Amino acid sequence: MEYIHNYISILQQTMDQLPSQLIADVIELLNQARLQGKQVFILGNGGSASTATHFVCDLAKNTRSAGLPHFRVIGLADNMALVSAYGNDEGYENVFSQQLANLINPEDVVIAISASGNSKNVINAIEEARKHDATTIGFTGFDGGRLGQIVNVHIHVNSMIIEHVEDIHLMLEHMIVKTIKEQVQLVANRTTTMTQLPTTVFGD
Repeated sequence: MEYIHNYISILQQTMDQLPSQLIADVIELLNQARLQGKQVFILGNGGSASTATHFVCDLAKNTRSAGLPHFRVIGLADNMALVSAYGNDEGYENVFSQQLANLINPEDVVIAISASGNSKNVINAIEEARKHDATTIGFTGFDGGRLGQIVNVHIHVNSMIIEHVEDIHLMLEHMIVKTIKEQVQLVANRTTTMTQLPTTVFGD
């Protein structure tokens, strides 16, 4: 029981350090990307790949609302044929950047999830995104690594415990999607008699 209590206690302490304003900034960036028809790409390795897939699913499905465009969200860890083809032929460090090179446009959003912040394929993807003037967001842990230094918005989980970092990355995904969903409902309630949605309302 002591191990369980310690796990929960330390996890709570880590959560208390999360940068609330930066999380709000990510939500605003995603809302604007939606309204402007920009693409959102999400990627990660291993457990972070699973979180990225979960994020794509929730953002695409759970935020739908009449009168609003759907999120144009794409998971870069989900097509195993493509990932393995790039990995086999061009190196695993290029499995995400080469997908982005085919699809990315200026002002699209790229969310990279990496506990260490140093995975080469994740770094290469962000560098590719920067070449195309995309907005980049990083979810990291440990010391933030290289990823934390090169993204536009860095959400850092201040922990050296990999399980806690991955727990909180998934919680961040749920927090962000749930907030967007609730904002959409609030806007729908406010604008039932309006014919056009003000783009600033999401900042409330």
